[in-house]
Amino acid sequence: MYTQAIDLKPGTEPTAAMPAPGDRERAFEAAIADDRRIEPQDWMPEGYRKTLVRQISQHAHSEVVGMLPEGNWVTRAPSLRRKAILLAKIQDEGGHGLYLYAAAETLGVSREELVDALHAGKAKYSSIFNYPALTWADMGAIGWLVDGAAIMNQVPLCRCSYGPYARAMIRICKEESFHQRQGFDIMLALCRGTPAQKAMAQDALDRWWWPVVMMFGPSDSESIHSAQTMRWGIKRLSNDELRQRFIDATVPQAELLGLRIPDPALRWNEARGHYDHGPIDWSEFWRVIEGDGPCNRERLAARVRAHENGAWVREAALAHAARHAGTDSREAA
Repeated sequence: MYTQAIDLKPGTEPTAAMPAPGDRERAFEAAIADDRRIEPQDWMPEGYRKTLVRQISQHAHSEVVGMLPEGNWVTRAPSLRRKAILLAKIQDEGGHGLYLYAAAETLGVSREELVDALHAGKAKYSSIFNYPALTWADMGAIGWLVDGAAIMNQVPLCRCSYGPYARAMIRICKEESFHQRQGFDIMLALCRGTPAQKAMAQDALDRWWWPVVMMFGPSDSESIHSAQTMRWGIKRLSNDELRQRFIDATVPQAELLGLRIPDPALRWNEARGHYDHGPIDWSEFWRVIEGDGPCNRERLAARVRAHENGAWVREAALAHAARHAGTDSREAA
């Protein structure tokens, strides 16, 4: 568990087992500078711990809430194969939430606290999941674009300075790559289908493109957390760097599909070696973040309802664990 810093009383000398605050701080900064991992038993500044709790819990909440738009399409998948693939993806996302909640718990916060904060509207999750999934093509767009953006953002987190988070990300990124391929495969099948199917794919791209571009967060000049999280080695790349990488990687994929990116200002800039893109409507981003997106209330209500309806499962699991603990105690005696 997280080792809480201890304030010494005035005149009290630190012992060998209790390094002076300045020594702890210097040891932490040296570990960050040397690109060494911080582990749960290591001393860490309170700001570092709080930043990790905020980021990891937001990531966990996003994985769990992200199951909702896809879960709504399981019964309407166009084939048994597509249904099985979508179910596997949703199961993966639930597992990702589990890994991340477990990583957050190593920082001294309980899962119940994290979930309660989400249900009370005090904790955030990715703004992208507050948009509706209107057609089957949206399952393709979510896998191709949303999970593609997630991979771009999460691969650098495998080198995060906090050990439990970095290790959780290794498996998550492997599974996200499957999700991205699954989405692209759906889009490819639609684009090779009838004109109506290709139009459906284009419509999904038109609706999801800008919300996905916003997924990386506000521009670096407007981000209140980015600089500090990068200094601590939690993040490795800035929001704008990640956004540019995503656009550069995705535009050729859209061209392969025969789809048009809904950005009239999109141009390849030979001098920069990157695509230039049009202005982002940050007013929409902040409106969704603050709870006024198309599906904010619907998503949160669905999560609260599922949590309440699943109370009996948690109670049964606790009772089963308590019963086995009692049995083990009697056998040991």
